[in-house]
Amino acid sequence: MGEHIPDSKFDQEERKAFVQHLLDDLKALEQILGNNLIESDVVRIGAEQELCLVDEDYRPSGESIQLLDAINDDHFTTELANYNLEINLDPFELKDDCFSKVESQLTNMLDKAKSKAEKLGIKIILTGILPTISKNELGIDFMTPIPRYHKLNEVLTQCRGDHFALKIRGVDELTLRHDSVLFEACNTSFQLHLQIPQKDFIPSYNWAQAIAGPVLGVCSNSPLLMGRELWKETRIALFQQSLDTRKWSYALKEQVARVGFGNHWQKESVAEIFKEDISTHRILLTKPINQNSLELLENGAIPKLEALNLFNGTVYRWNRPCYGVGNGKPHLRIENRYIPSGPSVMDEMANFAFWVGLMVGRPKKYDDMSAIMDFKEAKHNFIKSAITGRQTVFSWLGKTVTLKKLIFKEFLPIARKGLMDYGVDSKDVERLLGVIENRTKTGTGAEWQVENFRRLRKEMKLDSVLVKLTEAIHENQKKNIPVHEWGMINEKQSATEPYLWVGQIMSTRLIKLYENDYANLAVSIMQWNNIHHIPVENSHGELSGLLTWSHIAELEHHKEENNALVSDFMIHKVVTVQPRTKIETAKKLMEEYQIGCLPVCVGSHLVGIISKVDL
Repeated sequence: MGEHIPDSKFDQEERKAFVQHLLDDLKALEQILGNNLIESDVVRIGAEQELCLVDEDYRPSGESIQLLDAINDDHFTTELANYNLEINLDPFELKDDCFSKVESQLTNMLDKAKSKAEKLGIKIILTGILPTISKNELGIDFMTPIPRYHKLNEVLTQCRGDHFALKIRGVDELTLRHDSVLFEACNTSFQLHLQIPQKDFIPSYNWAQAIAGPVLGVCSNSPLLMGRELWKETRIALFQQSLDTRKWSYALKEQVARVGFGNHWQKESVAEIFKEDISTHRILLTKPINQNSLELLENGAIPKLEALNLFNGTVYRWNRPCYGVGNGKPHLRIENRYIPSGPSVMDEMANFAFWVGLMVGRPKKYDDMSAIMDFKEAKHNFIKSAITGRQTVFSWLGKTVTLKKLIFKEFLPIARKGLMDYGVDSKDVERLLGVIENRTKTGTGAEWQVENFRRLRKEMKLDSVLVKLTEAIHENQKKNIPVHEWGMINEKQSATEPYLWVGQIMSTRLIKLYENDYANLAVSIMQWNNIHHIPVENSHGELSGLLTWSHIAELEHHKEENNALVSDFMIHKVVTVQPRTKIETAKKLMEEYQIGCLPVCVGSHLVGIISKVDL
């Protein structure tokens, strides 16, 4: 989520000065581009690794600050939630054993973090969305205590003018409202950076957009969110909705999403992309800036364009253009933001090599994508791929083609040639692209999760399945074998942790009645489904009562009376518990009140029910 900007006041005076710096930065960038000052005689690669912290029970662990202090390494930094961290890897020139160097540094950094984490009772997991994350970990108390994050949350909420709404439909459906930006914290990615020569930036950027769908399809690793099976790469929908500042209205109007793929091919320069973003998105964050970029440029220095980079960090293109300064020289990069973390370091490195090879190996016929492909074709491919992953059928240059055919016939040869042309070690090329080849044949991380999730769900409670899945991901990652070699989880092995909370064992797929339902309907529903307890909701979707098996006799007496309502017979004063109520407490409540079930509520809304059978 970028720099911490600890000295910012976020007041009007600072905002006014920041806006002027932002405009001056764009003018400075245009001068830099006009004078061909961008470093273009070398190509470098770099990456950012986001990771999840879990406790001994494989649930989110909010100890990121303590772990960061223990690691004491500038390569590590915080993320929005206090159960995530990020590793910023060093850049390496694209040649020889560069991918082995990145892999070695990443492995060493992870080993360093793991050794410190172990002493704090923390485990480290690489996964696009942590299976065990729940609504409990999305409260404001799980936000990392840094001013930038709290200000970002405040500003985004103000822009939205309402709570954030999440609605994702896949095999299952997840519909949820939330009062903070912490939905975003469910996402963890492996962000890839590639330095681009100035004269090739626009053709490279458009090519990056064109290949995004197929690349995402073979890299998908985030099919689950809060126990729901959604998209193969659910992060795409989740990230856009978690940072969506657009206001809903009755008017049909076009609004540009803050997280998105874009709406057209780029034609001019990188400066035009930045201008478009500034024109369509509000400035969210500001900071004090001491030096003027135009003045620095006039004095022969290279400006960092601090205002532009801060603004650019709050616009979330899946392929993000970036400006930076290294060794006193300005450069341009494309940041690939759609690749998820995991399933293993080797899988991530394979994704990295595949994407870089495709980018630098672009055949000449793809220099002008606008002449051979409609932009909406590329955008549609990306969305379809996020939903269906490796099973996606693409539209490629006007023809229908499967992902498997496109990767084997077109993309792998391009990537192999691109890497070889840059002198990348042939052993690394074959090793890493071989992982992509086998994954294309066998299955992705998303498919491995879904297959195990469905199988385990037949035998175990949902919470146990999610814990078991997370544990298996952690164990496989320790072996550092690619996901196409991961075996199935042994469902007969007992769950890692004992049941502690009501939410772990409650039933969530409920049959409900409403206050104004007729008694004869209630009798039939309870008898058809052999239900001993059935909750009753009011017109606002709030729990208002409970019918139990003991009411059946009385209901039977009124069954023929068409005017008898459920509200006439239900219990109005209902004893309830919360998902984080201890099971022992629930057990005592049942004994004390001599009842056979307890509705489980968040506020006044029913989320489950726990019965003596569950106990």
